[in-house]
Amino acid sequence: MQNQNLKAQLAAGAVLAPGIYDALSALIAEQAGFGALYLSGASIAYTRLGRSDIGLTTYTEVEDALARITERVSAPVIVDADTGFGNALNTQRTVRGFERAGAAMIQLEDQTFPKRCGHLDGKTVIPAAEMCGKLRAAVDARVHASTLILARTDAVAVEGLEAALDRADQYLEAGADALFIEALRTPAQMQAACDRYARRVPLLANMVEGGKTPVQSAEALTALGFRIVIFPGGTARAVAHTLQGYYASLRRHGTTAPWRDGMLDFDGLNEVIGTPELLARGKAYEG
Repeated sequence: MQNQNLKAQLAAGAVLAPGIYDALSALIAEQAGFGALYLSGASIAYTRLGRSDIGLTTYTEVEDALARITERVSAPVIVDADTGFGNALNTQRTVRGFERAGAAMIQLEDQTFPKRCGHLDGKTVIPAAEMCGKLRAAVDARVHASTLILARTDAVAVEGLEAALDRADQYLEAGADALFIEALRTPAQMQAACDRYARRVPLLANMVEGGKTPVQSAEALTALGFRIVIFPGGTARAVAHTLQGYYASLRRHGTTAPWRDGMLDFDGLNEVIGTPELLARGKAYEG
């Protein structure tokens, strides 16, 4: 099972999980050698809606993306479930649905609804007791104990570091399997979080290019004590940058010829997505 695979990886050491947003990005990431993947809610908003990460994506949109991804790849997927898309009962529905869709780890956060990207200003958080109730509901809803619950707090920006760490303690008591203290602003704050939790529970570091947290390598973050390192939106930002160049070139030249060295051709893409193998499999069912 994918969730058993993730538990084994975390038991063995640190996990570097790149951001994905659909089956194609997941497939290419897996082919690049990544052993775990992070389905970013922000990146679903960017790519599916062409909108910002401000709570516009829905449970069904994320569940559908997750199911398509886990059908195509075998690497375990950590999925961003935002606030659980509502109260404790909504959270239970989210956990059950995402577990059925193949999630290995489900991330829940303590923002109010509508939430917003953890590296945008103006966030607000729900009371810690309410979040603990949602986490207990999540634990009760999962079918398999190996489906991990990742508790995220956004309280650093709202209440300060110590309050965020106190919340994290409560979330562990409520049953969370891993912690994500979002938008740590300095190396000192990152070290403080690791000093408090690294020996107790997997701690996640979120690397956002241009965000609040200083971007460091997975190696450096592992040395600090983080056991999960994600680059959630880098994929979408890289794709957006590439598309800007591609479309500008096509508009300017009226042909893709100047861009050919920067793209796959027809056969190259079919090789990536496994078209020859798929066609060969189909022949086994021909009369």
